[in-house]
Amino acid sequence: MQMTPEQLVDEYRDTVLELHLIRRRLAALEAENASLRAQLAPAEEHGHTHPHEDEGHAHES
Repeated sequence: MQMTPEQLVDEYRDTVLELHLIRRRLAALEAENASLRAQLAPAEEHGHTHPHEDEGHAHES
C-alpha cells in the first residue's frame, strides 16, 4: 500500500507520540521500582527476606 506524504507525516507523528508516552511510562515504572527497592533494603539489612524465598527447599545441616 502506497501512503501519501500527509499519511506518512501523520504516521510519524503518531509514532513519536507513542514513543513519548512509552518513555514517560518507563520513567514512572523505574521510579516505582527504585522506591520499592528502597523500601526492601532496610528489611534485607536486618536479615528479613522474602517470605517465599526458601519455600519448597530443604535446609541442609
